[in-house]
Amino acid sequence: MQAQAQAPPPQPAKTKPLADAILQKFPGTTVDYVREKRLKVTTTPDKIKEVALFIRDELGFDHISCVSGTDWIAKNEIEVIYFVGSVSKPGQEAIIVALAERSKRDNPSVPTLIEVWPGAEYHERETHEMLGVVFSGHPNLKNLLLPEDWNDIPPLRKDYISPGR
Repeated sequence: MQAQAQAPPPQPAKTKPLADAILQKFPGTTVDYVREKRLKVTTTPDKIKEVALFIRDELGFDHISCVSGTDWIAKNEIEVIYFVGSVSKPGQEAIIVALAERSKRDNPSVPTLIEVWPGAEYHERETHEMLGVVFSGHPNLKNLLLPEDWNDIPPLRKDYISPGR
């Protein structure tokens, strides 16, 4: 049998200046090179808004494309990830910054980023509904997809058991 070749690590030439700027301004953050044109920046909920404003205002990432989350059940954490790009800064159109924060799973609460990227409103509502994350300061955390009378745990939590299984 032949050994399967591993993919080469990402070449961060296009994203290294962005990573360096973020790390210089916020030394407590973590930056991972996910792909050649994708960075993952991880910070804490108390710093998320400040980091987001820097990424938007200083680095030009002015467009939010998605807010997602991951249930790290073994670590008792919920991770919220904002995927942002640039539509106004030439040369950065293809770069995505994944801005992440983690909160305790038993009471996941993080600040809303609607003031930074207004388009986050519905994405945060969906993440609230599906993972149970409370976005403090969000003006309207009503259900988008689930029935108004939903009374079970959020369906994307790893301990959710679908009826009929």
